[in-house]
Amino acid sequence: MIDVRLLRSQPEAVREALARRAKPELLEHIDHAMRLDTRLRDITAERDAIRAKINDISKQVGALRRDKKDAEPLMTESRRLGENEKALDEEFAQVESVLHDLLLRIPNVPHPDVSLGAGSDDNRVVRGPAQLPAQFAPHQRVPHWEAATALGILDSERAVK
Repeated sequence: MIDVRLLRSQPEAVREALARRAKPELLEHIDHAMRLDTRLRDITAERDAIRAKINDISKQVGALRRDKKDAEPLMTESRRLGENEKALDEEFAQVESVLHDLLLRIPNVPHPDVSLGAGSDDNRVVRGPAQLPAQFAPHQRVPHWEAATALGILDSERAVK
């Protein structure tokens, strides 16, 4: 899963790095995730603006009630804004869920030393099991369970009981 903050701050670097994986669907996922993130930010801004209006109206309603005046039009407006806020909350939850699922499909950025290629055949072998360093003596090439048994640290027969 890639961090959405990395997508926001360095979208081109992420796009270039993931293009090296030779999977075009990853680039589509990145573009879609960026659009969803922008929509989440827009929803948050709209919701905050509505919440601020509701708070202002609530203060005005309180002042009108203290003065024993009719506050019904403001209360109706407040209810309407509350319904809009609730709809935005539902949309936010839905978009956030889709974004989270999409971010799970986007892998982390590969290290710059990773070779280019579409599959494991393109990988460069650095060191494999048959390529142990020459500095290891034959007695050092023993599996750990055999070395532990020889040193008396491990008793596998008793461990089975």
